Amino acid sequence: MKKKSDTKITPDSFRRAPVLRELMNKAELHQQAEAVVLGTLPMHLATGTRFVSCQEGELVLSAETAGTASQIRFRQHEIMENLRKEELFRFVWKLKVKVAPPRFREEPKVEKMPLSKENARLLKEEAGHTKDKQLREVLEKLASHVRD
Repeated sequence: MKKKSDTKITPDSFRRAPVLRELMNKAELHQQAEAVVLGTLPMHLATGTRFVSCQEGELVLSAETAGTASQIRFRQHEIMENLRKEELFRFVWKLKVKVAPPRFREEPKVEKMPLSKENARLLKEEAGHTKDKQLREVLEKLASHVRD
């Protein structure tokens, strides 16, 4: 008897499972619809925007930022006019835009800028004028981190 984890999904398994086939067809239709919608949006608005659904003439999009969502709302009549030229969206009469920030955003690593010679000189000068011994040591240590 085969384990469930040993079962592989193959093109043949789609023919035997009507529910899975139906889901794959819906996913493919959704992907095609998203390509059409994003193709009608201006390039700067298409990045970070996703097609959610289109039911009963109501088109729903999601944008990563509120600024992008506002720009789409501002240009909604132009966008809907372009979309109505496509057979799939000829009855679109309402556009709804939701803001859905990305779940995970890769933040660039913060690189520390090396200390310039001028700033190091100023730190040493300030250390010379400081009466507190511990603060003077810290300032001198910071001044020693100058770039070469």
